[in-house]
Amino acid sequence: MEQSQIDRINELARKSRTQKLSEAELQEQKELRAKYVSAFRASLVSTLENTYIVDEKGNKTKIKRKQQ
Repeated sequence: MEQSQIDRINELARKSRTQKLSEAELQEQKELRAKYVSAFRASLVSTLENTYIVDEKGNKTKIKRKQQ
């Protein structure tokens, strides 16, 4: 996600505290927030896929996804 999109999310959030947003702005805010959450989740999954647990003997074990 680009910094300009994050700045726009923050700008709309500040504006919503002082006045009511238009329908177009509410829709834009909703779409930007969805993109942000998606990017955050992708980053988190990537981090967890490259995470290992090291036991007391020094053995590395890759984290496994929990069965749903």
